[in-house]
Amino acid sequence: MAEDDVTQALAAMGTRLRAVREGRGRTLAEVSRATGISPSALSRIETRRRKPTLEVVLQLSKEYGVGLDELAGAAPAPAPAPVVRSFGDDKAVVPLTRYVGGLHAHKHVLPAVTEPPARPRQVSHEGHEWLCVLYGRLWLALGGQDLILTAGDVAEFDTRTPHAVANAGTGGPVEYLIMFGPQGERPRPRTLPAAASETTPA
Repeated sequence: MAEDDVTQALAAMGTRLRAVREGRGRTLAEVSRATGISPSALSRIETRRRKPTLEVVLQLSKEYGVGLDELAGAAPAPAPAPVVRSFGDDKAVVPLTRYVGGLHAHKHVLPAVTEPPARPRQVSHEGHEWLCVLYGRLWLALGGQDLILTAGDVAEFDTRTPHAVANAGTGGPVEYLIMFGPQGERPRPRTLPAAASETTPA
């Protein structure tokens, strides 16, 4: 492998590591406790501000149960096991895609709440996100906006904009789908809106 290829593979590995971690429903803090790698170091690797060492890659490969060839993009990743957590503890995350890197999808379920939550703490990072609510009322704090989304509502945004979500109501859990492109990948509509198609000459 040429030196340029090695550099590109290491740079892309951060994106794949993040995709695997999120697919497992793991937080940076959880992975840090399990591996001894600081959350800040993990974050810098995932956002491609730091190249991972072989020791770090081996640790994370073992922790996530992912082969080195998969992290290097040389082979497709196996289907990740769904993450099952109690509604009373944390959200449930079910991976819907079988690969790392590129556009990937998850189903999230936020637990029911007994009282209105505080405004959720926002984060920002590279990428693009498409979100669709399936059930319940979802609070999307997007930059300075506060949006309440209900079943069928869709939001699409650049994840460099500070964002966070929370259950907006006390009527039960919230279920929603996320499609996330860590390098800006996004869904591509292939049909025209109804209004546009009606005006198109036959």
